[in-house]
Formats: sequence, C-alpha cells, structure tokens
Amino acid sequence: MGDKLKDDGYCFVCGKSNPYGLGLEFKQTDHGVTASFCADRRFQGYKGIVHGGIIAALLDEASVKALLLRGIKAVTAEINLRFKNPLSVNEEAIVNADIVQSHGKLHVIRAEIVNSGSKVIAHSMAKLFRYDE
Repeated sequence: MGDKLKDDGYCFVCGKSNPYGLGLEFKQTDHGVTASFCADRRFQGYKGIVHGGIIAALLDEASVKALLLRGIKAVTAEINLRFKNPLSVNEEAIVNADIVQSHGKLHVIRAEIVNSGSKVIAHSMAKLFRYDE
C-alpha cells in the first residue's frame, strides 16, 4: 500500500500535473487547512451547479490534507457529509478542515465548504487512519 500513498502530482483535487483537476493549493492553519477554489462548468451536475461528487471530493481531500501537512499520512475510513446549499459554477468558495480529535492511529476531522457570502455549502465529519510505512 505504500506506493499507493505517494504523490505523483495527479491528485484530482490538488495535483498540479493533472490538467483535468481542480488544482487546489492547501495552506496550513492552526488546527487544519484551508484552500480557495472556483469550479467551472466542467465540474457541474445540474445546469449551473457544482456536482455533489466534486463537493464530496473537496471535503475528503481537505480532511486528508489537514493531517498530511502535519507529516501524517492517512486514509479515509469513514466520511459523513451533509449538503446544505448548492454551489454555483464559477462561484468563489473556500474549503476548510480542522482536526477535532486524535487518538493513536485514529483522527477525526471536520470539514466545510463556504461560498464568498459565508453561506455553508456542505460539511463533513471524517475518520481517518494513520498509515505507517
């Protein structure tokens, strides 16, 4: 599994080498990470609305990055998410993730996406397991 956790730059959410991805750049915060993004029509589901699968991928990636930027490689074991409001294509938004708990190999991460008007688009709670190579 170690080879599966190597970054080759093609992550759909944050990979800089993936011409079809979102290309997010995560920054570390006191308790997690943050990144801004603007999804265009390529990422829509219904007309003018960002696909829910893209929203889910953003929440999952932010949860992983909250640990990875602290030197902890982890994989998502469980994620529960709630969609609150639609996100329009070409609308600026921010994804944030914070580490809520850490016990041994288990980490609990809360993530959310908010639009430029601070309206919550979706939020999640995820359980991630640290992967020791």
